[in-house]
Amino acid sequence: MTFSWFFIMVFFLHFCFFFLVTQGRLNIHAEPNHLHIISRISFPPSPAPDEAAISPSYSAGPVHYTANFFNVRSFGAVGDGTRDDTQAFKMAWDTACEAEEPAVVLVPEGYSFMIQSTIFTGPCKSATTFQIDGTVMPPDGPKSWPKSYSKRQWLVFYRIDGMKMQGSGVIDGRGEKWWNLPCKPHKHGNNGTQNSGPCDSPAAIRFFLSSNLTVQGLIVKNSPQFHFRFDGCQNVHVESLTIKTPAYSPNTDGIHIENTNHVKIYNSLISNGDDCISIGAGSYNVDIRNITCGPSHGISIGSLGNHNSRACVSDITVSDSVIKTSNNGVRIKTWQGGSGAVSRVIFQNIQMDTVRNPIIVDQYYCLSKKCENQTSAVYVSNILYSNIKGTYDVRSAPVHFACSDSVPCTNLTLSHVELIPSKGKVVRDPVCWNAYGTMLTQIIPPVLCLLEGSPLTMRQSEVLC
Repeated sequence: MTFSWFFIMVFFLHFCFFFLVTQGRLNIHAEPNHLHIISRISFPPSPAPDEAAISPSYSAGPVHYTANFFNVRSFGAVGDGTRDDTQAFKMAWDTACEAEEPAVVLVPEGYSFMIQSTIFTGPCKSATTFQIDGTVMPPDGPKSWPKSYSKRQWLVFYRIDGMKMQGSGVIDGRGEKWWNLPCKPHKHGNNGTQNSGPCDSPAAIRFFLSSNLTVQGLIVKNSPQFHFRFDGCQNVHVESLTIKTPAYSPNTDGIHIENTNHVKIYNSLISNGDDCISIGAGSYNVDIRNITCGPSHGISIGSLGNHNSRACVSDITVSDSVIKTSNNGVRIKTWQGGSGAVSRVIFQNIQMDTVRNPIIVDQYYCLSKKCENQTSAVYVSNILYSNIKGTYDVRSAPVHFACSDSVPCTNLTLSHVELIPSKGKVVRDPVCWNAYGTMLTQIIPPVLCLLEGSPLTMRQSEVLC
């Protein structure tokens, strides 16, 4: 009997030990800092930081981390601003992209990460958040850029569906040495001259063939060229960005969209050396609201029709914004020789502060004095300018409609436009060429050069989209 009781007790203790070990393994799998590591990653990530330490500064709500949370430092990123952290970022992205549940790639606060030109590829298995709370930067200038890497782009997100890029951190493009290339049109200490030579410069962030994107809360500065570029994308929401680059920096558009539709750009501050926002060919259903723009070249549709190309842009709204100390206000710019159309555009509730060309349509856009006259042009029609008020720089006319000889602008409508000189009492007269439209209210100054009615001849079958 004693032996039987002893055997039963041994068996019972052995069973309890096995049960506890099994439960421990299950609990480890349930811990939020556990990762399903793929074979090319040799070490596990560190535990998640406190949520309070990484809460974004904008009002998008707190980030709730789950088991699918990936800190780039756990994949080997150093974050000293010098050593190359590219591979660690790639491994963190690839692991997050393979996660079955929504995943977060964390760039932690308090570190500066140097990243080479890189493509982050999708599609991912679930929604992915790129949480940037630290600083991300490229190599310092063209001489530090590896020769085998593309000099036209830096961080590229390709075929991504359902991604958020957000955070309280900084993306620093370190563009100064790129702007000073001999080929660039220097406007800072070189009398606007430019010379031949290699001129490729990278856009900081490019989204290509992607959808359902949100970009919010970040500070992005000093890009070598465009800060953000969206190509072939749909359902894009940009919110609460700060983009800042010196006014002398060439071709540093804040946000450029091309062949992209259903776009919302809201509540952002942009100052740079080119367009705050530029809208390229193939874009439609774009809503831009509550933007503070300037110093800059304004908010532009175009340029369109370069190299005799066809361009279609429609259903664009720019509203409730401020443009200050800029070369242009709201602009449509097209090259001679193009085709297609710009239509159904609304510019409304915009405050101008010391702006040259507050309202401008330029169908003779040219970057040199060698552009040949051509008869075809992008057709500009159904453009509304409503409640645009403020001051203009008297070096240029407050309203400038320079339309094509052969393809006039039509249905240009002005309502409650009041533009006065920023200095002095000299009022410049508006300028029009082959522009048809109406003034619904008293306009200051009056745009008496607008032609009434519609042009007698229009080969619309050749120009409409």
